[in-house]
Amino acid sequence: INAEYGKNAKAWEKAEDPLFVLDNDIPLDYTYYMENQLQKPLERIFEPIMGDASSLFAGAHTRTVVVPTPKRGGIMSFAVKRQVCVGCRATLSNSETVVCTRCKPREAELYRAQLAASNELESQYARVWTQCQSCQGSFHQEVLCTSRDCPIFYSRRRIRKALSEKVEQLKQFEVNW
Repeated sequence: INAEYGKNAKAWEKAEDPLFVLDNDIPLDYTYYMENQLQKPLERIFEPIMGDASSLFAGAHTRTVVVPTPKRGGIMSFAVKRQVCVGCRATLSNSETVVCTRCKPREAELYRAQLAASNELESQYARVWTQCQSCQGSFHQEVLCTSRDCPIFYSRRRIRKALSEKVEQLKQFEVNW
């Protein structure tokens, strides 16, 4: 996978293991994939038909891709990670855990929303896990699949990572019954 490491980085410097990119939230080099993996082959296909096929990739009908900010490396090594409020995304003080003082009255509502998101991720993971068990041929054994050619393998890893982050966030809520 080509990761985003700056404009002047060499191709071998951008090459990363797909699991490393997935686990460390390293942004992909969308420009590379758009130009080299999609645009050039499609221009070769449509050139005999349209004449100037480059018009397919310019104009008002094209969309802009928002590239996520890397969470580590480069300029991010100088950044300090701060906790933010689940409700309004304001920076929390040291005495606050998950919600700020303004969102404290809505804490139960925010907790329910986080719990619903966690439940949705659990059901997605269960569906993907069941699909892997079906592919493996047994619904009663642990999934041993390590096939990096399978898109479900990466979906399972991505969902598991998101689910673990959501569970950690739910643990931070002070639930008093």
